[in-house]
Amino acid sequence: MARLLLFNKPFGVLSQFTDRRSPTKRQTLSDFIKVPGVYPAGRLDRDSEGLLLLCDDGKLQARIADPRFKLPKTYLVQVEGEPGEAALDRLRSGVRLKDGITRPAEVQRIEEPALWPRDPPIRVRKSVPDSWIELTLREGKNRQVRRMTAAIGFPTLRLVRWSIGEWELGGIAPGTWTETKAR
Repeated sequence: MARLLLFNKPFGVLSQFTDRRSPTKRQTLSDFIKVPGVYPAGRLDRDSEGLLLLCDDGKLQARIADPRFKLPKTYLVQVEGEPGEAALDRLRSGVRLKDGITRPAEVQRIEEPALWPRDPPIRVRKSVPDSWIELTLREGKNRQVRRMTAAIGFPTLRLVRWSIGEWELGGIAPGTWTETKAR
């Protein structure tokens, strides 16, 4: 049976076990996970937080990460400003980015979720309100959520991946992981 780890990746941590590019030591998965033979199934940008799945089975890893399988990924997104229905409808119908039009997303406004404090905190502008949306994608372009919200005029301030397919973050604290059965 395959091993599957659900990890709550903190802000500033690379989604890989080594960092060969930086002369300064940046945090990597090896600072948090000491399980041999597991590898990330997909990526989560250094400036994003939340659910990262790691497994020891190549077929499962492909099913999770490969866009052909269209596994839904849900994000809790704090944006600058307060997008109205017209802006959210643009996300629902697909947004034109430099590398093409995105697939339609599922999106809704939400109340501020009960999350851990981010370290460092987001920048706050007293003259500009912020709000939260829940966004579900079935594709994975580079920095897609950030580019989509910017394209509709509401830049992302904080990005937390909450779920991938049937797996969700739940009560996993930042920097910790739990093991579950792979299905």
